[in-house]
Amino acid sequence: MRLLISLIILLLFTGCGFPQESTAPVIDLSDLQPLPASSSGETVPLRVAVAAVISPKGTAESYKPLLDYLSGKLDRPVELVQRRTYAEVNDLIESGFVDMAFVCTSAYVDGREGFGMELLAAPQVNGETVYYSLLIVPKDSAAQSMADLRGKVFAFTDPMSNTGRLYPTFLVQQLGSAPDQFFARTFFTYSHDDAIRAVADGLAAGAAVDSLVYDFAVSRDPSLAERVQVIHRSPPFGIPPVVVGPGLRPQLKAELQSVLLAMDDDAEGRKGLEAIGVERFVLIDDSAYASVRDLVAAVGPVSP
Repeated sequence: MRLLISLIILLLFTGCGFPQESTAPVIDLSDLQPLPASSSGETVPLRVAVAAVISPKGTAESYKPLLDYLSGKLDRPVELVQRRTYAEVNDLIESGFVDMAFVCTSAYVDGREGFGMELLAAPQVNGETVYYSLLIVPKDSAAQSMADLRGKVFAFTDPMSNTGRLYPTFLVQQLGSAPDQFFARTFFTYSHDDAIRAVADGLAAGAAVDSLVYDFAVSRDPSLAERVQVIHRSPPFGIPPVVVGPGLRPQLKAELQSVLLAMDDDAEGRKGLEAIGVERFVLIDDSAYASVRDLVAAVGPVSP
């Protein structure tokens, strides 16, 4: 009996009464380390969409220095994503397929209302964060206003474009008509630089284009000013912004915003800004786009 009791006491002490030496790893919560990289060793790229304000080739060339700068600052690859229409770019933002995008003002207004698109920053050009819709015609045209383009061929840019579709539609409505009745024919160029060329080459009797793109295009190709003339300038609109989707991680959003806002303080950053004709990026409030909302309300839905 004494032997049995001794055995029980021995088991208690050696089994669960005291901790035994273990080979399990010890986790020190005061020294947390980042998670290891994936087995593939690849870093997920930052995807950036640029709405087709200018042609795809021009976009790729102009934005490359800026995207390379972002890549260096974020220490990760940056991938340019392009689509033909503004609506398709909005879809990319809503789905989370892209992390950041450069969009048109009316695309922002639509995305803000549709799925909560968020402002990240806005470009500043000539000390301002506004731009205009310019009504252009061939240099030898006698047209002096939209009224003189009745019965002519007109080039729109994108179905969702503020300067290239919404505002000229407003001008036509002010004349008591609608584009399909007012013009002999219309077509879409899907970029503002192509709309400028369409007028310069005589393919259209008129077009309405983004003033920033027009000034940029003329600075690069002065001959355009000899083939095109501006006959009307709209009131100012809030400048096309840089945006993100509502699902983007707050940490990444803050990091992207910080890099953009500091670009003009860095020599390499200034090269990226210069390539797209921008002085610097600044913060902007949603109220800057009130006039675009007013225009949408006045014109109504503009179907393709």
